[in-house]
Amino acid sequence: MGRKKLEMKRIEENSARMVCFSKRRNGLIKKAKELSALCDVDVAAILFSKRGKLYEYCSADSMAQVLQEYQSRVESDKDGCDTEGLYSKNGDYLTYGELLKTVGSELKEPRVDQLSVADLGLMQKQLETAIMEIRSTKTKMMTDAQSSLREKEKMLEEEKKHLNEIVEDNNCAKKKKVVVDLNIATE
Repeated sequence: MGRKKLEMKRIEENSARMVCFSKRRNGLIKKAKELSALCDVDVAAILFSKRGKLYEYCSADSMAQVLQEYQSRVESDKDGCDTEGLYSKNGDYLTYGELLKTVGSELKEPRVDQLSVADLGLMQKQLETAIMEIRSTKTKMMTDAQSSLREKEKMLEEEKKHLNEIVEDNNCAKKKKVVVDLNIATE
């Protein structure tokens, strides 16, 4: 028997809400531990209950170390030094579809106010780069198609010339009178 789908909205009953928080908190911390162990990454999770109680997990030596790393990354992102945004999950440059999806999701109403000028500038550079690559690819494809059509045109002209020669030879043969003597001598 499967679970019933839980609607993502605030749980009204206080005791049910606290039980849900406790279970999900424990699950989140368990997943953080697993992620840290399996992937050898630094993970930090900080949660505050409704009553203000602090729950935390840190896989590194200290939470302060992870928070300091986080703060330095955030500051470098604000300076426009983030190059990780240009890459997809597998390390390659973003595909055009991924780039458009990312830009679309970044510009949705709830998040558009949170974007900095640097973020918008980075997205603009990514789009301009993608557009230049698309135009370059399009130009190459059109040039290739054009040269292919020219070659095909030359082949058709040669075939036409050959067929015209055949037709002219047939016309010359028809113009020649062939005299056949139908009087056959019988002996």
